[in-house]
Amino acid sequence: MAGAQRRFKEKIRATSTLEKVFRAMELIAASRISKARNAALGQDPYTQALIKSIQMVAGDAQYTHPLVTERTDTNKVVVFVVTSDRGMAGAYSSSVLREADRFMDQLREQGKEPVLYVSGRRGASYYNFRGVPVAQTWVGYSDKPSDAVSHEIATTLLDRFLAPADEGGVAELHVVYTRFISMVTQHVHIRRMLPLQVVDAPQSAESSAADAVPETQKITPLYEYEPSAQAVFDALLPMYITSRIRGIMLMAAASELASRQQAMHSATENASELINQYTRLANNARQAEITTEITEIISGADALGKSS
Repeated sequence: MAGAQRRFKEKIRATSTLEKVFRAMELIAASRISKARNAALGQDPYTQALIKSIQMVAGDAQYTHPLVTERTDTNKVVVFVVTSDRGMAGAYSSSVLREADRFMDQLREQGKEPVLYVSGRRGASYYNFRGVPVAQTWVGYSDKPSDAVSHEIATTLLDRFLAPADEGGVAELHVVYTRFISMVTQHVHIRRMLPLQVVDAPQSAESSAADAVPETQKITPLYEYEPSAQAVFDALLPMYITSRIRGIMLMAAASELASRQQAMHSATENASELINQYTRLANNARQAEITTEITEIISGADALGKSS
């Protein structure tokens, strides 16, 4: 019995240590999620302004930019997968990787050749373990992506799309990431980034009141472009792609922190329940040990009394 009691006490000590770690990680994620969420959602006004600018210029420019032109000279397709650098975030990375694998299988069935780019150590380790070739990885910035890293990723992907077919150029660019909806809801999303389609901005919850006005009620102003509408159009498109990549990285960072906070909160509660369970078992073992000792003392006393 003494051994059982000691064993339960060791489990209580170990679980208490884990509970403190889980609680600390939950608090760290909670302290950073607000800033990450504001950064992710703060990209929307800038992106919407870029969309409006592209739409206005597109009316006076010709759609001759390579970023809006469908490519038929190659069957290669870039798939950029955004995962986390660390674990302890529930099913955050596994959900992204599962959806990425499904999407790449779908591309192969269509006769296309996926080319992988990965952000995050979890994704890099996953594909390295399975022997899947990865063109390039970025690690160490998943929960706090910097402007420099986002710009480097956008530049790399743009250069790959604009390269000639014999130099590794690709026909499409898709991004698999987790979109932040709320603190308790994050959805894995697949977005086709390139080639672009210049259309009217969709009406959504992120659209402003002006975007919700029907096209027939809008008054289109007249603009003069310097040096030309086509030059402005050509300059805006790379800016738009860079902004969208930056927004995706920020959105994924907010989703990762929210997932980690939820996972660590659940882990803390589970550890607390285990401690209570082990405490009850340790108390039962202690009571059994005391009962056994009392029984032995009484039996010994009875034996002495009979012998006398």
